[in-house]
Amino acid sequence: MWKSWSSIKLWKRIAAGLVLGIIVGILLSGAPNVVETWIRPFGTLFLNFIKMLIVPLVFLSLVVGVTSLKDPARMGRIGIKTIAWYLVTTAVAVVIGLVFGLVFQPGAGVEKVAAAATKAAALPSVVDTFLNLIPANPVGALASGNILQIIVFAIVVGIAINFVGQKAEPLERVIAAGAEVMYKMTAGVMELAPLGVFALMAWVAAKYGLSILLPLAKIIFCVYVACILHAVITYGFILKMHGLSPMQFFRGIVDAQMVAFTTTSSAGTLPVTMRCTQDNLGVSVGVSSFVLPLGATINMDGTAIYEAIAALFVAQVFGVTLGGGDYLMIVIVATLASIGAAGVPGAGLIMLTMVLTTIGLPLEGLAIVAGIDRVLDMARTTINVTGDAFVSCLVAKSERELNQTVYDAAPVA
Repeated sequence: MWKSWSSIKLWKRIAAGLVLGIIVGILLSGAPNVVETWIRPFGTLFLNFIKMLIVPLVFLSLVVGVTSLKDPARMGRIGIKTIAWYLVTTAVAVVIGLVFGLVFQPGAGVEKVAAAATKAAALPSVVDTFLNLIPANPVGALASGNILQIIVFAIVVGIAINFVGQKAEPLERVIAAGAEVMYKMTAGVMELAPLGVFALMAWVAAKYGLSILLPLAKIIFCVYVACILHAVITYGFILKMHGLSPMQFFRGIVDAQMVAFTTTSSAGTLPVTMRCTQDNLGVSVGVSSFVLPLGATINMDGTAIYEAIAALFVAQVFGVTLGGGDYLMIVIVATLASIGAAGVPGAGLIMLTMVLTTIGLPLEGLAIVAGIDRVLDMARTTINVTGDAFVSCLVAKSERELNQTVYDAAPVA
């Protein structure tokens, strides 16, 4: 029985859990306490296992990635390519979001929600953002799970190991062995994914149901379709231009997409994203270990689409007319905010607050979409993770660190 179950491709098992979870959640929508007490804990257990992996995996894999890039010029080149691609694709995502917001008018006819005045979130200054990249206490950064600070510390450790050279080889081997252990643990935890996804989706379906979704169906439609088109057209076209099959890419990354959709956490999906890019798409450990942790923190294509659509939604609900300058500011602010809001809890809300404040829209509009934020977050996180994997493939291809044979043999659905 177990053998026949485990022989089914992981993404199909996760998809089955997702569908069953929705069905059970809808059937039990009249008894949310039952779902909360008896079903959701299995989802929480799965999330806790995933969270357990994040910090050691990011640190160990990133050190391995840096130590594999012995040439400082090469490491700098990969870093520049990574950030450039992240900024470009995020800007394109914002434009797609604006187009959908203008064409479909998701806020037209939506009744204003009475809400208390919402205060703008406290945003760190540019100076503070850069100063906070350096952990005053690396152990504290590891303990608190501050991913940006962990990334910086891991890069510094990796560079130092490269400079020390032969004397540091024992430490380098220990860290590499530790990374392999984390990869194996990730594979084991992923066997729990179908159960975890079932529990999480049952909770979401029971909590939200159709009553809260129908009045805001238009904005949900816009965000989901815009995210799908960004993945298929933007990523697909660029992959094709670089000699990579879009179909093979999406086949290879589907496990990570399913986990991202249900957990709504790019960082939480990171272990799965790394496994997919390395095992299914042939990206080298060095590139994936460097590009993906960075992307999980600062690359937010799906969130950028959401910010653009949500901003126009709020403007339409409150009858505010926007001009060309406002649209340009949305593109600039949403693109830069994907990096500026990195490491701040609730980055999606922080980014939306920044956009609304910049173009003078009422922050009360946040209250309208708050009720369906989880549903929207599922789509935008999936695209965030897909974008991370996409950039890792491009960078690996440009650095000749993509195993084309593995890529072309990505698992068939």
